Amino acid sequence: MSWKERFQERKLLTAFIGIFVTSVLVIVYYTNVTAPSSITIVQETDEFPNDTFGPVQFDINGSDVMVFLHMQKTGGTTFGRHLVGNLILEKECDILENRKRRNCMRPNSDTETWLFSRYSTGWKCGLHSGWTELNECVDEKLNEYEKKVHQRKYFYVTILRNPLNRYVSEYRHVSRGATWRTTKYSCNHREYDIPLCFEGVDWRGVSLREFMSCPYNMAANRQTRMLADLRLVQCYDRWVNDSLRPKQVLKMERGILKSAKENLKRMTYFGITEEQLKMQALFEYTFPLKFKEKFFQYNSTRATGFNVSDEDMTVMKRLNYLDIKLYKYAKRLFNFRFRKLISKESAIAN
Repeated sequence: MSWKERFQERKLLTAFIGIFVTSVLVIVYYTNVTAPSSITIVQETDEFPNDTFGPVQFDINGSDVMVFLHMQKTGGTTFGRHLVGNLILEKECDILENRKRRNCMRPNSDTETWLFSRYSTGWKCGLHSGWTELNECVDEKLNEYEKKVHQRKYFYVTILRNPLNRYVSEYRHVSRGATWRTTKYSCNHREYDIPLCFEGVDWRGVSLREFMSCPYNMAANRQTRMLADLRLVQCYDRWVNDSLRPKQVLKMERGILKSAKENLKRMTYFGITEEQLKMQALFEYTFPLKFKEKFFQYNSTRATGFNVSDEDMTVMKRLNYLDIKLYKYAKRLFNFRFRKLISKESAIAN
């Protein structure tokens, strides 16, 4: 049997498995199974009447590129590995010897990639680049990477996480020695110098109180900032201009939140870390791609097992109030889209 015949056979098997898995999800959804990884029923909402979410024509052989916006401590490492190693592809992503990355080339090309992410192209726009940096950088970097200038269509995807758990997870990561000090804060093609919160090599051993007290700590409201178009709110002035009045800061923060919500809604796909089964189902509904293996839901992490005092929790909520609002919005939109998927699959089944 030729590789093309084997590939066609694999596609048919994948389609059958996809239908079966979706049917199971529908059953689980409507019966409200109480197991830890079950999918629970959510209330109806009319908040998103003009949402255009749905299946897209992602041409992996053409000029389409999936761009993964990977925010720290959101579960993006696991999802990024799913993209390069768990998808059923006509041309598998090649593992590079002695490296973490994989070459994810188009089936009809050895020079063009369909995926822009940490584990495929690497951090070409800088370590953990946000929406602003990626939009100003991706096209140029792909031209350099492929040694070719041409028009591409970009499909942005990302993952969000409960902001308080994410913040604690980042704190614990930093206290073990992580710094992300090579991150580039770029906007309107200008780099901003955000002061570090520590002296020396890293912030190892920092207490939670110290971590929260630094005004330049970019962990606070990280998801909102990284999803917003900062060009609409004077770029990084919110963090580098000490002469701003409280009313000016508040206006900027409102603009950041508004932009983050709009960008999130316009993204081709986003997932919620705490909803792995729904994440997988929505991805496979959105893109003409299927995963080989089911996503796994971790119900216990280092962040969930870390005790935070009531006083510190109050401070943490105040520091991350934008992320809390964004996450509530994201969950409503995510569940709205999942109900849309369920209703379509139910209609097909009937």
